[in-house]
Amino acid sequence: MQLRYSPYDFDVHNDPYPYYARLREQAPVFRNDTDDFWALSRHADVRAALRDSSTFSSRNGLRLEPAFWGPQAEQFFSFVAMDPPKHTRMRGLVTRAFTAHRVQALEPRLHEMARALLAPLVEAGSFDLMTDFAGPFPTDVISELVGVPEADRGMIRTLGMEIMYSDEESTDLRPEAVQAIGALIGYYSELTAERHKQRRDDLLSALLDAADGDDRLTPEEIVGVLILLVGAGIETAMLTLGNAWNAAAQHPDQRRAAFGGRIEDWIGESMRFDPASQTQLRTTTEEVRLHGVTIPAGQRVMLISGSANRDPEVFENPDTFDLDRDTSASLSFGSGRHHCLGANLGLLELRVALREIVDVVADYEVDTAGSKRIHSSNNRGFASLPTRVTTR
Repeated sequence: MQLRYSPYDFDVHNDPYPYYARLREQAPVFRNDTDDFWALSRHADVRAALRDSSTFSSRNGLRLEPAFWGPQAEQFFSFVAMDPPKHTRMRGLVTRAFTAHRVQALEPRLHEMARALLAPLVEAGSFDLMTDFAGPFPTDVISELVGVPEADRGMIRTLGMEIMYSDEESTDLRPEAVQAIGALIGYYSELTAERHKQRRDDLLSALLDAADGDDRLTPEEIVGVLILLVGAGIETAMLTLGNAWNAAAQHPDQRRAAFGGRIEDWIGESMRFDPASQTQLRTTTEEVRLHGVTIPAGQRVMLISGSANRDPEVFENPDTFDLDRDTSASLSFGSGRHHCLGANLGLLELRVALREIVDVVADYEVDTAGSKRIHSSNNRGFASLPTRVTTR
């Protein structure tokens, strides 16, 4: 294999891991002149960069596409595309609303929603895990959390999918995606204005009320947080469910262990083995010297956490899907200042979804030939996973 790597390459989307292995071994500091970025692929380097937010800045966002990259990135990624002190203020205010108690209180409702979605699918005996369950479930969860009316939830998911994915190799957003972003901003702006007049017991009301002394989030900042939740809260959970389902389908012994009650291990190893979020972008604030290579200041650096999670220096036999593995060094939720604020909610969603499935399904098989992958510059997963189940 030629030493090359581009996150836009459909061959990489199909299987990035041989590319990553080559980068780790031969070019731990890799330069892509065409797409104008550097890439770090070893676990130690990715972790160190994630934890050094002063040298590896988030101010220009997380994705390469011109529409996402630059000072405007915070419109799409909110505080995730900020450095201190802006990041400290925003994350602090959001944390006041997005509490552990609020997440834990959702659990009974999450079980109800999962069971309601699953019942007709399991009765039918076959369904598409992605379109029939893995997509709708996180959409319903985030919408329930935020306070989006049930009648609007299908629209939210459709617009989110329009933004995130493309069937064509492209280095920027399609016009349809730009329109979808505008539609979401418009929708959430109206919902925020409505909730400003009349509070409810939901995250949107809590964001409006979150305060540090006299400091409060502006309506525009709140809309930015809600846009972030489309990607971080809906898309990532959806793709992680699909990747876990696919990994277990391909490894019968591990699937039996997972269905035997090892849901937590199934989730942890799936997120290490085939994480939904493969990369995070940063901007160097000063010159960086690493492995004999100099990265100048002001450069785009791609931190490939999907590669870090397969680094043999940290994980023995990293290309093996093994529920007995210690996954505590996984970087799937990031590290440092930008460690995923919604990690607890994401893990709760996954636990509820998989436990409800295991309660009614004895075994399953995936139609590999009929499966279809998404195409994304930073995420990995499926658009379609046709599934046939054997009920308990």
